Amino acid sequence: MSENELGLFLRSRREAVTPAHVGLPAGPRRRTPGLRRAELAILAGVSVEYIIRLEQGRDRRPSPSVLSAIADALHLAPSERIHLYRLTKAADAGFSCIGAAGPARTVRPPVRAILDHLEPTAAVVVNRLRDVLGYTAGYHRLMASSGLLEDPATANLALFVFGESRARQFYPDWEHLADQQVAALKQGPFRNDPSTAALADQLEIIAGEEFTRRVATVPSLPAATGTVRLEHPAAGRLRLTYETLDLPADDDQQLLIYLPADEATAVALDKFAGRHPGALRAVSG
Repeated sequence: MSENELGLFLRSRREAVTPAHVGLPAGPRRRTPGLRRAELAILAGVSVEYIIRLEQGRDRRPSPSVLSAIADALHLAPSERIHLYRLTKAADAGFSCIGAAGPARTVRPPVRAILDHLEPTAAVVVNRLRDVLGYTAGYHRLMASSGLLEDPATANLALFVFGESRARQFYPDWEHLADQQVAALKQGPFRNDPSTAALADQLEIIAGEEFTRRVATVPSLPAATGTVRLEHPAAGRLRLTYETLDLPADDDQQLLIYLPADEATAVALDKFAGRHPGALRAVSG
């Protein structure tokens, strides 16, 4: 993890907010993406020097009132506010709320039953290491040609994205997908967790700068929902909307569900699976 994860997160969110979004004029010759530090300082009611200290990692323990003011100024979503608070609590290098607990690798029977009921939708269960623990037949059909599931016992999304050459052809937006995998790994204690640290070492060897650059620059908050594009060798071009559902804390797992983002994808997946059109429906709205 970056030694200054709080500063990285704040800077990335500042650069993502447009002046118009917070009622400020853009002005001529603007070179800074998003808000300037001075503009954020004014909106949050703090000094620009303090914003600089936070972003540079020279102050990692802002007060709750300052955090709240900055979160309001940046229009952070509830999940981003929670993450911001956790980053201040994780400022100590040895902090890990997980301790020595290893990653969960067993999917409970009720969760497997949920997977069965999700057919023919593509859905997969992963743990904090991005290990693939269980999936629907629909997910197997979708991913079988990608190389991810060639050895189900060792399938891992991060290792697949960074270590499988077919991943770049399978995902046209590979760069964004790689960012998301790193963000997901960094969301927990990362290198303070021995299991995650070992995986990070493996990824650093496999991918080198492609991985280490992202560790240093990608904020540790992956998108919980979005759209992913696939170039499927049999089904053709696909657009899938995904949702990430957190399972109970004791499971330490997530359920990822992929739905057709448009009618063309729904028809293509039905045809690929040999089903009558209409088994899968595109997400609307």
